[in-house]
Amino acid sequence: MSEYLASIFGTEKDKVNCSFYFKIGACRHGDRCSRLHNKPTFSQTIVLLNLYRNPQNTAQTADGSHCHVSDVEVQEHYDNFFEEVFTELQEKYGEIEEMNVCDNLGDHLVGNVYVKFRREEDAERAVAELNNRWFNGQAVHAELSPVTDFRESCCRQYEMGECTRGGFCNFMHLRPISRNLRRQLYGRGPRHRSPPRSHTGHRPRERNRRRSPDHRHGRF
Repeated sequence: MSEYLASIFGTEKDKVNCSFYFKIGACRHGDRCSRLHNKPTFSQTIVLLNLYRNPQNTAQTADGSHCHVSDVEVQEHYDNFFEEVFTELQEKYGEIEEMNVCDNLGDHLVGNVYVKFRREEDAERAVAELNNRWFNGQAVHAELSPVTDFRESCCRQYEMGECTRGGFCNFMHLRPISRNLRRQLYGRGPRHRSPPRSHTGHRPRERNRRRSPDHRHGRF
């Protein structure tokens, strides 16, 4: 019996534990879910809840109408956000294996940032410290996440451009960063090592990524 329960743990056959929370670290039912959300006591992965704000969803004029934000502007805004969070967390807490940001619209997934560190100790320290910090004018809510394999968490239909549920899908719709930024953050030296610094102490910037003085979203 124990072997059977272990084999179905976190699956749809498991009538006790929530399969959605096990797979994506979030559930649309929240505390009202009829199944258990087993929060891990140790994990390589942390989640920063609702941290990213897509300007296409939030841009409004003074009269409350929405402003048009181009896809190019959104990608630049997102790349700046991603680089800032990735670099700062890696420099402060340890080597990052993978970082992903949800592009979903459901309250339990919107703007969630998942960061998988190489070491569990780094993830634990990051959660302890980040919950006392603010970022871009909002309090940071960090917790350990059960997610370790993002292939199991992602919506495969979304990756193929075929998801009919849109932003309210219950599986992760992960927003991609630009190819140049991925190469900059992940492609130099040992995998996922932070970009090297120049002799002046600053990280080299790509020439084609121009930034305005107010590009920074906020520091932890």
